[in-house]
Amino acid sequence: MIATTTNGRKRDELQRIPGVGPSLADDLHELGIHTIRALAKKDPERLFAQLERKRSAKQDPCVLYVFRCAVYFARTPDPDLALLRWWRWKDLRLEDLETPSTESVAN
Repeated sequence: MIATTTNGRKRDELQRIPGVGPSLADDLHELGIHTIRALAKKDPERLFAQLERKRSAKQDPCVLYVFRCAVYFARTPDPDLALLRWWRWKDLRLEDLETPSTESVAN
């Protein structure tokens, strides 16, 4: 959703997400995502694959990392500030955070 600021410039809701500027917001719009709420329901890996198919070209992997970070932000009411840095998502996937630990503590 696009809102108008007091100085008449348009500000995209998606740009409230850390790491998402005008270019990445445009990428998300191109994929049919216009709100943070809609983004929360998406899989970042699939979004990245969709973007590559749509563009018929390989995309910079950093776009995938931003998508991972953005979906984490959209899904998490109280996000860990350290995880709101897109580069932290290079080797981290949402599933890594969502999988409950199966280890038990021995008494």
